[in-house]
Amino acid sequence: MSLAEGTRPRNFPDRLTGRGQRILRSWELLLFVIAVLIFIANTQASPYFLDPWNLSDATFNFTEKSMIAFAMALLIISGEIDLSVAGIIALASTAMGWALQFGVGTPGLVAIGLAVGLLCGAFNGVLVTRLGLPSIVVTIGTMSLFRGISYIVLGDQAFNGYPDSFAWLGRGYVFWVITFELTLFVVFALIYGVVLHKTNFGRHVYTIGNNPVAARFSGIRVERVKMILFLLTGLMSGIAAICLTGRLGSTRPSIAYAWELEVVTMVVLGGVSILGGAGSILGVVIAALVIGMVTFGLGLLNVPGIVMSIFIGALLIGVIALPRLVTKLRRR
Repeated sequence: MSLAEGTRPRNFPDRLTGRGQRILRSWELLLFVIAVLIFIANTQASPYFLDPWNLSDATFNFTEKSMIAFAMALLIISGEIDLSVAGIIALASTAMGWALQFGVGTPGLVAIGLAVGLLCGAFNGVLVTRLGLPSIVVTIGTMSLFRGISYIVLGDQAFNGYPDSFAWLGRGYVFWVITFELTLFVVFALIYGVVLHKTNFGRHVYTIGNNPVAARFSGIRVERVKMILFLLTGLMSGIAAICLTGRLGSTRPSIAYAWELEVVTMVVLGGVSILGGAGSILGVVIAALVIGMVTFGLGLLNVPGIVMSIFIGALLIGVIALPRLVTKLRRR
């Protein structure tokens, strides 16, 4: 059973009329305006914000999480969810750190990170598609499982000593202030945008999210599509683990703690319906920029991290509640 099963509401823009409908249909434009306003506010709040190197550093606040968010967007559109992505990062980073102790070089470490991500995604996918378990329950369980393994292996210790070639993947620059991670962000945004909006596979994802029963009757292999989406989410988590571990230069079991909240917030803020069947990659890209600029701006103002966590949580609740509030107001 998926998140979207049971009573399946239509995409929330279709349930509204008039002004509210027009606003929600241009959600990406509204997000873009918000992003511009946040950019202007940051320039006024801190004289250091417009420094090119500071702006380059700001990209680290969202690139790794947004890579996962692209795959997560497709998964949520299909009516499923994966809350174990941060646990996958911890386990993949631990596996790379463990291999490092035996002298494995950068190519081997990258291969291990990708393999662990794929295996974790496959594990989630099998439990959901083969056994028919709810994805939200499965991934809450594997979230604890994957991170728990990291704690068992590492305890209070850390793996250090990654080679410079591996560290470059997380903090290297391709050209001037353009980081390797930012380059990956742009490449993956284009790839996932084409896959979701320009291919039959993307159309199948939308169809499954709106009505999986009708999708089956139309000949779509629902379980196969969902399995691929879980594999993609695991793979992107593995890539994020490689970049994050390289950037930090160490592995700890608490790495990427609570990232699943920020990833889901990016996706939902980007206009992807948490009930499935609606959303776009462009919206996720803009949402990633918005969250990245907000957290970086707050960081420049020395705002405590707990305040940022409160903001992210409140933002997620607000975005999910907004469509229902608008609908109730319209009915009244």
